[in-house]
Amino acid sequence: MDTKLDPSRDDLPLMANTSHMLVRHYTLDLDVDVESHVIEGTTVLFLEDENSLKKRTRSTQETCQLEAEEACRLRTPEPCRVPMTSARSFSCKVGCSDFATFGKGEKDPSAKDGNHDNQEQASGISSSKYCCDTEHHGREDFLLVLDCCDLSVLKVEEVDVAAVPGIEKLTRSPKLTGVCEELRNEIVGELVTLPAHHWREQLDYYALCSRAPGCGELFFDTDAWSLRIRKTGAQTAMDFPHAIRIWYKTKPEGQSVTWTSDQSGRPCVYTMGSPINNRALFPCQEPPVAMSTWQATVRAAASFVVLMSGENSAKPTPLREGCLSWHYYVTMPMPASTFTVAVGCWTEIKPETCSSNDLATAGPLPPSATDSRSVGICGHMEYPCRFQNTSATTQELIPHRVFAPVCLRGVCQETLVRLLPPCLSAAHSVLGTHPFSRLDILIVPANFPSLGMASPHIIFLSQSTLTGWSLCGTRLCHEIAHSWFGLAIGARDWTEEWLSEGFATHLEDIIWAEAQQLSSHEAQEQQELRACLRWHRLQDELQNSPEEMQVLRPSKEKTGHVSDSGASVVRHGLNPDKMFMQVHYLKGYFLLRFLARRLGDEAYFSFLRKFVYTFHGQLILSQNFLQMLLENIPEENRLELSVENIFQDWLESSGIPKLLPDQLVLLLEHLLEEKTLRPRTLQSLQRTYCLHEQDAEVRHRWCELIIKHKFTEAYEQVERFLQEDQAMGVYLYGELMVSEDARQQQLARRCFELAKEQMDRFSAQVVAEMLF
Repeated sequence: MDTKLDPSRDDLPLMANTSHMLVRHYTLDLDVDVESHVIEGTTVLFLEDENSLKKRTRSTQETCQLEAEEACRLRTPEPCRVPMTSARSFSCKVGCSDFATFGKGEKDPSAKDGNHDNQEQASGISSSKYCCDTEHHGREDFLLVLDCCDLSVLKVEEVDVAAVPGIEKLTRSPKLTGVCEELRNEIVGELVTLPAHHWREQLDYYALCSRAPGCGELFFDTDAWSLRIRKTGAQTAMDFPHAIRIWYKTKPEGQSVTWTSDQSGRPCVYTMGSPINNRALFPCQEPPVAMSTWQATVRAAASFVVLMSGENSAKPTPLREGCLSWHYYVTMPMPASTFTVAVGCWTEIKPETCSSNDLATAGPLPPSATDSRSVGICGHMEYPCRFQNTSATTQELIPHRVFAPVCLRGVCQETLVRLLPPCLSAAHSVLGTHPFSRLDILIVPANFPSLGMASPHIIFLSQSTLTGWSLCGTRLCHEIAHSWFGLAIGARDWTEEWLSEGFATHLEDIIWAEAQQLSSHEAQEQQELRACLRWHRLQDELQNSPEEMQVLRPSKEKTGHVSDSGASVVRHGLNPDKMFMQVHYLKGYFLLRFLARRLGDEAYFSFLRKFVYTFHGQLILSQNFLQMLLENIPEENRLELSVENIFQDWLESSGIPKLLPDQLVLLLEHLLEEKTLRPRTLQSLQRTYCLHEQDAEVRHRWCELIIKHKFTEAYEQVERFLQEDQAMGVYLYGELMVSEDARQQQLARRCFELAKEQMDRFSAQVVAEMLF
């Protein structure tokens, strides 16, 4: 795969050579200087090489097979966790491509004066030139490539993890004598693979190792998009140090963080969901496949509150006078791009006394009767999973806090604080187990470029969402939905953004209706109105955007593919217009709405909970979802629906497919406004769109057209609708009678006589009053 960058293109490079080494854990130790707009400190990376990962995967798979066989024999299934990145998305190459070295003709940084060079170069990079050169095999050094931009890297060193007291318990050696590189790497290998139930011990060891002394500086250099590190004599990833410390500081102009003032005029800084993600905050591996855990200690002036993606609700520790330290951690492996931090003079907004007008704040919403939460085998890499915790699976309301500038306290208490509990409970009712154990909400400064952004354990919301009850509720539901789709289940290829935004857009309506405790009829009316508004918005965007930007799967059959080193590019990732486009939200929404109708809402959301259980903690491609969905659609309802057809019609084409139920409803609604339509026009409509085979919403509008224009040859379709769709047919009886057409009135009375014995008593009473 050619990843050489073309300066005239708008693709985002992902430079990290993740096929050779993966970061398993980051330990960040940072100081925030709000006055100088700089974050400075260190990050320690704990790495695992490809060969170690393959050995562990084979061992884990064998263990899983034995456990599965034993569970089958005893009829008592036991959890067995397979590292998902190795089984599904870690592309292993055999032979010399296992190692990333300087290729033929590549300049060795050691030729420069000193042992490191931090001069940035403006040219593009070709990651392919770091692949193994067989002619030089055994003579060149392995090169670790990290994504890095707008950072001043000061020093890189190997960490002497063997110096940590008691660390020998992680090795096969009772005493550490004659410490060598192989032994240090063995220690890190054992540390990153500790079982999930040892997560506290693992975090403690990570912290101790991150404070261990260095044992030698490493060569490095930087360019516009990457940091490249090597150790003399380390010719393979197995030989390269598996724990390294990077000393660095951010630049005020770095795009990963925003330095600004909050609504009260006080300084703050936050990560704003930049197109370049977090590579200007800390050197990291950006490709989604590089799923890792992290812990971070952040120091700031005592007047500031530090919020972060973390499982714990951190409490500040006083240090020197006027300075506080905050510590957060995450034990669920996530892409580094999901890491979020915000430092400012935030105030926690606590709820006032509950009002009788609050939305279901008095108690949690009842769980869905069709929910499926059986505890079984998880398919992700091992971590302390909430889906395996019985008490977590039934926890409708997770702990939550709201933070904002003090000047927004009142409006937050009136809207956001009251809406958060019912929205969280509703999300649990719709989707099942909350993937994350707690949630913070932060109202970010006015310059935040979108209405919301979800990260693990924290959501950023724009102050614009506070101006209306409905806007706040729907946006909150949208961001909460990302806990399942976008975070717990991520896209393996970032170009498939619809797997996050399309799902969140579709689910926000469902969760919001549940939070309001609407009846099914009220929920349907609300969702139909919002579908109509989205349809017009999508039409406008399709008419005013380049066709190539309307494609949801632009790489087509190459989606998910990377170079031998693991490097790749994100198509249009740097296009400034892309962040303001909604085609991935809206086109994805209409695809899911179409599929939900085909399966039936009840069956679809039951399937969705099964899908969440199957794929949480993993990365997916579109085909993973579509294949599992189609397996759950009865053969008679598929109507030639296939993964290939959906790819062609929805994901790999610009515009939107024809013959959508929503599109047909809108078309028929417009035609109902016409005073006259010729029979030939109606015949053409029926033949072209097979209206008699469409869903009940479409057929209801079609029957209205038949009645309005006295299209007699289709009267039998009206009769069929009144017999088979009684829940929606009451309105048609009225239309037939008010027409004052004798034949239509006779049709209405005949249908009522045939159906009244089976009709709901109240519906029958209403229809009888119309007819007699």
